[in-house]
Amino acid sequence: MNHSPETQCAQGARRLHADPQADSAIVPPIVYSATFGAADAQDFAQMASQPRHSRYYTRYGNPLHEQVAAQLVALEGVADGSHDALVTASGMGAISLVLLGLLKAGDHVIAQGNHYMGSAKHFSELLPRFGVRCSLVDQTDLRAWERAFEPETRLVMTETPVNPTCALTDLGAVAARARAHGALSVCDNTFACPINQQPLAHGIDIVVHSATKYLGGHHDLTAGAVIAPKDLIDELWKTQICLGATLSPMDAWLLLRGMRTLALRVRQHNASALTLASWLEQQPQVERVFYPGLVSHPQHTLAKAQMKGFGGVMNIAIKGGYAAASRFVHALQLPRQAVSLGGVESLVVHAAAMWRGTMNDAQMQVCGIAPNGVRLSVGIEGVQDLQADLAQALAAA
Repeated sequence: MNHSPETQCAQGARRLHADPQADSAIVPPIVYSATFGAADAQDFAQMASQPRHSRYYTRYGNPLHEQVAAQLVALEGVADGSHDALVTASGMGAISLVLLGLLKAGDHVIAQGNHYMGSAKHFSELLPRFGVRCSLVDQTDLRAWERAFEPETRLVMTETPVNPTCALTDLGAVAARARAHGALSVCDNTFACPINQQPLAHGIDIVVHSATKYLGGHHDLTAGAVIAPKDLIDELWKTQICLGATLSPMDAWLLLRGMRTLALRVRQHNASALTLASWLEQQPQVERVFYPGLVSHPQHTLAKAQMKGFGGVMNIAIKGGYAAASRFVHALQLPRQAVSLGGVESLVVHAAAMWRGTMNDAQMQVCGIAPNGVRLSVGIEGVQDLQADLAQALAAA
């Protein structure tokens, strides 16, 4: 039976995987054992050889990992048993697992010119060290994607909406091109989350998340996730146990708790962000607002086609350049200046100031990171309170 996102979030993990040793517990217990005993030699051999066994050794798997994985697969819209998931200690753990687990020397990767800075480091520095060539393209230009394919292209990496500019990638078109060239397609779905966007439904092969963001939703954990067909998950798991980016049982429990309210939280994020973005673009101190839900967004038609909601993150260009953007951010009282996004509290960063530690001005210009750009992650506070705070900060800019 197909349930609404709200029901899936609230009860999905219990419905999909009831722990026979704790099936009366409404809240799953935290299984804090690093290792698990076997009944006999035959049982031990079976435990040791089964991929992702949940009661062998927690680096290999844990009962809570199994429950989180089942919930993630369901939220990404797969109900036929064809897919599974892995959880990692961070979002970069998930991205690193996919890249290092699937690529080898001589392979070629196509990625967006603008990615989360950790992903960008892979393409510019880490993967080339291991003999993997990377081509970067404008994510909004389908012809650029097509021109970049080579016989050695093994993987195509997308991120949409992208951090921090909120530009979009046409998932269906890029996935189709990757498939035609025999390459795997990957989507970082962190900014949208499964409530707003399901890349697998658009033909993407592998979905990754920084579960630290919307999936956890409370700024109290770091976690990552990979959702893919079962054969790929089994292959990636072999790399995961070597890399050792294991999600702790406590963080797995916090993630499972966070996902219970995901649909409700995201509905509020979406509504508040659209209200604030629509108001902000009418303010005289604002040069432009980049938010997929606005008609003024250059890819609004694509956003409506592949997204069910537009998320809580926007990029605001403040008139007056770098200094004005800095004054605006410092004047805000409710949104805290902090990295990350997708939690119940609003967070804000001066994007150029944050990226300056890893990019020079020319690189930021190529990626669309303007000196006056401010990334706002809208939380679930009262929208009138946030609007009033934004108004006084604009006046101070």
